[in-house]
Amino acid sequence: MDEQLDRMDLRLLQELQKDGRLTNNELGERIALSPSQCSRRRTRLEAEGYIRSYRAYLDQQKLGLDMLVVISVTLATHNRDNARRFSQLINGLPEVLEAYALTGEMDYHLKVATRGLADLSKFVNDVLLPHESVQHVKTSIVLDTLKTFEGFPVHMPGH
Repeated sequence: MDEQLDRMDLRLLQELQKDGRLTNNELGERIALSPSQCSRRRTRLEAEGYIRSYRAYLDQQKLGLDMLVVISVTLATHNRDNARRFSQLINGLPEVLEAYALTGEMDYHLKVATRGLADLSKFVNDVLLPHESVQHVKTSIVLDTLKTFEGFPVHMPGH
């Protein structure tokens, strides 16, 4: 964590992480700073890259994406070109919500949303498995979501 962040910066980041649409007036009320101070701090945090963007979180179910799946992938060969080809494939697939390169038994874990079992089957059998970089795919359908990402832990060091 950067030494330039003080307690007010961290409180501001916590509040914006909960609701990125807060006005500087609303933010000031929540963290006991003037709106102009909030504006200056927010602008600085954006410029320094602490705040990367603001987004709307959409409802997965209302969009008809009722199947959430974790897919583990093992590459056919472990070299830089193969990893690059796989990365290019994954970055072009909107169904892939998140992708992680891992240590251990599997090379990658993908978090994927589809409209059901038929779409999942097409995704695995027609997109992932035929790709030259992929050797093995293991799918796990999510039965229940216990916790979703709601923001990074933001606090002062030592607390």
